[in-house]
Formats: sequence, C-alpha cells, structure tokens
Amino acid sequence: MDRILVKGNGALSGEIPISGAKNACLTLMPATLLSDEPLTLTNAPRLSDIATMTELLQSLGCEVTSLQAGQVQAMSSHDLNNHKADYDIVRKMRASNLVLGPMIARLGHAVVSLPGGCAIGARPMDIHIHGLEALGAQIELKEGYLHAKAPSGLKGAVVDFPFASVGATENIMMAATLAKGTTVLKNAAREPEIVDLADCLRKMGAQIEGDGTSEITIQGVDSLHGATHPVVSDRIELGTYMLAPVIAGGEVECLGGKLSLVQSFANKLEEAGVEVTETARGLKVKRTTDRVKSVDVVTEPFPGFPTDLQAQMMALMCTAEGESVLEEKIFENRFMHAPELTRMGAEIEVQGGTATVKGVARLKGAPVMATDLRASVSLILAGLAAEGETVVSRVYHLDRGYEHVVRKLSGIGANIERISGE
Repeated sequence: MDRILVKGNGALSGEIPISGAKNACLTLMPATLLSDEPLTLTNAPRLSDIATMTELLQSLGCEVTSLQAGQVQAMSSHDLNNHKADYDIVRKMRASNLVLGPMIARLGHAVVSLPGGCAIGARPMDIHIHGLEALGAQIELKEGYLHAKAPSGLKGAVVDFPFASVGATENIMMAATLAKGTTVLKNAAREPEIVDLADCLRKMGAQIEGDGTSEITIQGVDSLHGATHPVVSDRIELGTYMLAPVIAGGEVECLGGKLSLVQSFANKLEEAGVEVTETARGLKVKRTTDRVKSVDVVTEPFPGFPTDLQAQMMALMCTAEGESVLEEKIFENRFMHAPELTRMGAEIEVQGGTATVKGVARLKGAPVMATDLRASVSLILAGLAAEGETVVSRVYHLDRGYEHVVRKLSGIGANIERISGE
C-alpha cells in the first residue's frame, strides 16, 4: 500500500494550477442520463472517484470516453440497457446515488444500491427519497437497494428540504428537469457545484432559475439535448493549497482560483493574519508573520465555512498562536484526523462536535494514518510544518479527491514523495 513521505523544509513559493472540482464533475456526469444526446465535460479532474463514476455509468449502458489525458469526459446515454446501479460499484462512493433522480426521470424506473464513501457520518438518503416521492416516484427499500418507479412520470411539486442538502438538491433538480409542470425547491443548497450543474442543465435545454439562492424553480421540459460544459474550479482543492504557504511559510499563487468560491475561508485566513490577494490568474496567498493567530471556526453550508476544509484548517491551528475552537455542524464523526495530528505533537481535545486546539511552536514528524479524504491531506499539510519526517499511510483516500498532489506541492518547493507499497 502506497505511502507519502513529507519532510518539513521551510517556505514555499511558486504557482499551483487548480483542477476542476471533483464534487461538481461527479454531479455533472450523471446528467448525461437525462438525454440521449452526447454530453461532454471539459476541465475534468483525473481522480479515482471519476473513474468510479465512469464505471457506474458504463454499467448502465452509457458510453464514456476519456480524452486529452482524462481532462475531457465525452458521454452518451443514447442506448441505456440497464437500470440497476450495483452495490459493488455504488459502495465505493456516495455520489453514486446521483444516478437515481436522472434514471427515474428518463426511464421511469431505477434500482440503486444504498451508497458508500468516506466514513464521516450517516448522511442518510431519506431527504433524497422524500424529494423524489414528492415528484410522484414510488420508492421501496429492499435488501439494501432502493427500488424506484414513476409509472405515470414525474410531476412538478414544492419540495421543502429539512436542511440544505447538496446531494438531495442536485438529485431532485436533475429529476425535475423532465417532470411535468413546475418544481420549487425550498431551503435548497447554494454551493457553487449547484450553480455549475444548473448552468450545464440549462445548456442542455432545462429551464432553471434561482440556483445559488435557497429557492430554485425548475420548469419541466419534454426532453434535453446534448451540450459541452467546463467543470468549475475545485474550491476545496483551492482552499487546501492556499493553506500550504500559510502552514509552511512563503507565498504561492493558486491559478484558476476565485475569491467567490472560498470567501468565508479566505476571511478566516485574513483574520489569522494571512494576506490573500485576487489576481488576474487566480489567488495569491502569503504568510506575513512567523506564526498565524488562532481563529475559531464553525462549519456551515455554503456560503459558510466548508466542512471539507475543516481538517486542513485544524492542521494550521495546531501551530497557530493561541487557542482555537473548531465546531463541526455538518457531519458527525469528522474529527478522526485529530488523534493522528496529536501523534505529531498537536494539543487537541475533542468533545462531541467540537475540537479545542492549543497551538504549539512546532509539530514533529511521525508515522500517521489517513482516515478519510480530507483528513489525508490535512496530515500532509501538517507534515510541511513539522520537524523531521512524516509518513502518511492509507493514501488511497487522497487519490479520490486530489490530482497529482505530490507533483503540485513539489512544484512549489515542498519535500514530498510517494513511496510505492508492496
């Protein structure tokens, strides 16, 4: 099993290109199921999760061709021959559940396994099911599979989400594009990935308004057509690499980054004493002091502080001056990186959904184990600030969400390498 070796060696400088968003691409790919005409995505990230979604779509009868070294995904669902999303594929990744809404809308039936993914909380499917049922779907859970059908087709309805679920908003929005009549999604998620999906669906002929706000209106159409669409930049990768020069020292420009994607995160960095500047090419980040100041963080749905940057922010706070409190309000069980950071000399106390971090002058390298996708990169960031060597194991998590992390960090001066396992 591969590992990553990091040696803390001082300040970083240079440029890092930001890839297309994993979470956006995983949402856009199932949209091909809504049309029998081709959908082509450009600026696609080259990640194992994208390969898993490709495998899933191909199992349903989609044609998926990877072009330009994986940065273009050309898809066609003109000849779907299977309506069952099998457990052996779906268990690998939670985003697999996003085929449910499109298949019901296009085919009138679907059988989809309950999903898997990182072990960071229950993340139940109930809200997806209730939304689709409001549109007229009949859904039954049998032996770990959701058996869904809409014998009379889907019909527009008002769907009021109990909380702003990103996945449920995406699933119901896709399904509603082919429903008869008007659908209104209330308390909808507002993430950039939602806006990106709506932009793509509009190019395919969907009628959608209000994306980026808490109320989205979809007027159903009879059919959608093909389109070409660029995947939005990955705001989580952007935030992660913005932290590299902050935790290790130096100045780095993140190419393709936009402040609007990470405004709340950037605000926290500036509060900690970090200089963030928007340029013509991206975002430039510079640490201006020997140690940043401690800041408190509460994770919230967009436009609040992203839960997917909480682990990375904790790594920074481990070496900040003072005491910080990080409160996780999105997912339970998302502090599994804390014990590993403690192995590196961090002082962290976790109680329920709150972690209190007392900053130390310097972390020390140690063997650590990644527990999920974002935890894995938080340990790499910590290694950049640590004295000696840090070896991160179970880095297969990392491959799900970060493209060429070793190459990108090496390019700005980090001493990092991937060690192949036996």
